[in-house]
Amino acid sequence: MTQNDKMHDRPWSYEEVQHLRQMVNEGVTDSVISLKMKRSIADIHAKLSELGLVAKTG
Repeated sequence: MTQNDKMHDRPWSYEEVQHLRQMVNEGVTDSVISLKMKRSIADIHAKLSELGLVAKTG
């Protein structure tokens, strides 16, 4: 299992979801969100889709 697989399998905490929502509302791009949250872009997109949200790409 690679480090990326471990990051992808990590469950989302309530605080992380709130932070994700806040960053999306502030217009932060998906790539920056990925770096700040130490999660893959695919993981960010999956959670955003689950929440019915869309982040700017970049």
